[in-house]
Amino acid sequence: MNDSGVELLAADLSTDRLHAALRDPALASMNFLNQVANRFPKAISLAAGRPSEDFFDVDDLSRYLRIFCEYLTAEKGADVELVRRTLFQYGRTKGIIHELLARHLACDEGIDVDPESIVVTVGCQEAMFLVLRALRMDEHDVVLTVSPGYVGLTGAARLVEMSLWPVRETKDGIDLDHLVEQIEAVRAAGKRPRAFYLVPDFANPSGASLDLKARHQLLAIAAEHDLLILEDNPYGLFQAEDGQRLPTLKALDTSRRVIYLGSLAKTCFPGVRIGFVVADQRVAGADDGGSVLFADELSKIKSMLTVNTPPVAQAIAAGKLLEHGCSLTNANVREMQLYSRNLRLLLDGMDRRFPRGDNHQVSWNTPRGGFFVVVTVPFLADNTALEYGASKYGVLWTPMSHFYDGCGGENQLRLSVSVVSPDEIEAGLDRLAMLIADLSAKELCTQ
Repeated sequence: MNDSGVELLAADLSTDRLHAALRDPALASMNFLNQVANRFPKAISLAAGRPSEDFFDVDDLSRYLRIFCEYLTAEKGADVELVRRTLFQYGRTKGIIHELLARHLACDEGIDVDPESIVVTVGCQEAMFLVLRALRMDEHDVVLTVSPGYVGLTGAARLVEMSLWPVRETKDGIDLDHLVEQIEAVRAAGKRPRAFYLVPDFANPSGASLDLKARHQLLAIAAEHDLLILEDNPYGLFQAEDGQRLPTLKALDTSRRVIYLGSLAKTCFPGVRIGFVVADQRVAGADDGGSVLFADELSKIKSMLTVNTPPVAQAIAAGKLLEHGCSLTNANVREMQLYSRNLRLLLDGMDRRFPRGDNHQVSWNTPRGGFFVVVTVPFLADNTALEYGASKYGVLWTPMSHFYDGCGGENQLRLSVSVVSPDEIEAGLDRLAMLIADLSAKELCTQ
């Protein structure tokens, strides 16, 4: 019997004989948050970072599939047999919609790349894994990452046994001086800084963004210190304020320093599980003495991991792209308006409940777009507080400590605006305000 009273048989396993990453808190974080949400289904969730479901329509799926089949026939010259084979067979390891994704990047992001430099992946998570697996040569290789940062990158690094070095984030984005310090510290420790991962637009979890000057400075630092940049861009379209969108790092990149990680989860829908990586770097040492695309090297790993990305899922995503001229900006007009409205309502609602200048010790940032807002509170905003708030007040949020590799964020929580209605935002903030008053009073009593 184990501690839970479950009988263990000879063929059963123990955690100390499995990969060490399985004991890492980063790999358990998402499951824990989902479990809390499932235990309190009536709670208003200001935690979920998934896209809005307001515009999902099952009838769209068959139309998207038909549009893609028509594209194969009209633009690619495919006959009925080839269309059938394209949809039903395994397909090309690097993907079958790479040319359409290249059109999208040119249209929406001003990024001009060879379609052959694109690998279509099973979500952006696979793209991260492929890149880290390829860059991790031995135990000396390190990936730097913004802190707080996306737990999926942390988990992928753990699984490929690649060390993580955190880089501080400020309200204006990356602390570039600290990035340089960490690069030098990595080398002083006898290790190799291979890449720096970040979300430069409306980051998860902080909502922070880099201004144009900082983007140019980051590229200059990468060139000076021989560092690759892993640019993840799931939220870039969702700018809440009027004005021209800033160019991506990849659009500014003139020396192939940036590996671009893309996802259609937020801009198409998560159910297709389509991500991609633009890896146009050249890899020397080919058999003929020349070089190959880094994308081709990544496809070798993919062929042993997921074999290929499901063609039917790619076809449906491609149909949506084609319907909107390969512009995800055009495809997301309603979504952009919804997220902008919700972010404004949440920020206005916080202002009303916690007026500036009052002695409530509650503060928050004001992102210019995206899904997330970070709130600082005068108590420990941990898993226990989350469960207490879900049980007593019926409101869910995310402890910011989940986004740190180690200590950090203990007195902060993340709010998300993507899957709530205006009424739910109002009710959710009312419940959150009651929870904050409750736990703040308890904190005062213990002092």
